[in-house]
Amino acid sequence: MSTDQLSHLVADLHLLTVLAATKSFTETARRLGTSKASVSMRISELERTAGVLLVRRTTRSVGLTEAGQQLVADMQPAFERISGSYSATRDMVGKPRGLVRVTAPVALGRQHLAPCVASFLKQFPEIHIELELTDRFVNVANEGFDLAIRHTNAPPETHVAWVLCETRSVLVASADYLAQRGAPTHPNDLTAHDCLLYLGNHSGSWTFAKNTKRKSAELVGVDIRGSLKVNNSEVLRDALLAGLGIGLLPDFSLQPGKNNLLQILPDWQVQGFFGDRIYALRPWSAQVPKAVQCLIEHLRASFAHGFSHVGAG
Repeated sequence: MSTDQLSHLVADLHLLTVLAATKSFTETARRLGTSKASVSMRISELERTAGVLLVRRTTRSVGLTEAGQQLVADMQPAFERISGSYSATRDMVGKPRGLVRVTAPVALGRQHLAPCVASFLKQFPEIHIELELTDRFVNVANEGFDLAIRHTNAPPETHVAWVLCETRSVLVASADYLAQRGAPTHPNDLTAHDCLLYLGNHSGSWTFAKNTKRKSAELVGVDIRGSLKVNNSEVLRDALLAGLGIGLLPDFSLQPGKNNLLQILPDWQVQGFFGDRIYALRPWSAQVPKAVQCLIEHLRASFAHGFSHVGAG
């Protein structure tokens, strides 16, 4: 095999590993900076060269055949080593540079991450950032992200996790709503109130733990009802400001001094929502690019003091 043939073969094999991760000709083309037609043509050429079908195409999905899966399994570690070695060599000289793809929840991204990104890019002009804000669960590795910013109680064991700050969930309502309906003094009182729900709460109930120094805290389960469910904490906050009810928000969506939301039941903590820490997550790899390291350090410094909490009602 000539050198030119080998170089084309290696490029096409790398393309196949990307397709295996994205399961999409369109996303593979976007990630590699080429056209969907070119990706399809190169896969077909690779199949002709190998003499076996590698990709199973349907109108709804793209998957690998057994032969394709075996080829990717054999090639993937080599490409990861090449990428890591190249990144390490490039990071040895000069300023941090390159593209960093980041995903984060919408509210957290808009209110807190965007200002950090702006100050970071001024400090590192040779680094470029693609920031995707979404409230859906993102598979960081398969979708080609370098970093995910998430609030969770337990980061996945397959990822490296850097703690950015502590966070908590806060039960709040507007002053107008409380003036009309009264403030609950015990979690059981919520059954008589309109409660606005985050779509992640499929059970229709909240479990409260009494704030105490004892190891075994008192738990109270409450069935709740309300007229609105949303999957975005900013929209939920606006509904609460409009006086539609009582709701649970992550503290990073609260804006003390800019609204009249007041905390409800400060001696109780709702369990199982939004996570208790903000993390920067990255699938485990032997080498972390210098540009990613710089962004993580910048975020840790920016988030070090956490979020200002809403005042008690």
